[in-house]
Amino acid sequence: MRGDVVGGPIHWRIHLSLPPDDVFAILDSDSGRAAFWAESAVEIDQVIHFEFINGMAYQSRILDRRRPSVFAISYFGGEVRFELEPDGKGGTDVKLTHSGVPDDHWNEVHAGWLNVLFPLKVWATYQIDVRNHDPERLWDEGYVDQ
Repeated sequence: MRGDVVGGPIHWRIHLSLPPDDVFAILDSDSGRAAFWAESAVEIDQVIHFEFINGMAYQSRILDRRRPSVFAISYFGGEVRFELEPDGKGGTDVKLTHSGVPDDHWNEVHAGWLNVLFPLKVWATYQIDVRNHDPERLWDEGYVDQ
């Protein structure tokens, strides 16, 4: 986002047509997260067990969960925070902040969040998973629809 600098927090905003409570339900459910973010994202005892298409697994502790406005997790050494604000017209403005990203991964992570946010928008709007789910076509090979 404008003003982001390498080493600092990553910020993105996206507008969704659903109300905040519905957006929160997507972020806060195993099936919701699996519909746009990871192949699997099951929560057990306040820890989300992410499994990604490239075979990587990661465990994220839930740091803050305040329905319908805040959902935050530990994520690859940093914190990811989703703040949900009603737009006054029945939709939601989502602000994502990812802090603690190492400088040497910052540019890739900054761009990579678009590979999460746009599938979220499509899923929230149309309940369509636009990812390819093909382990032969991954982010590391330049595919943005993994």
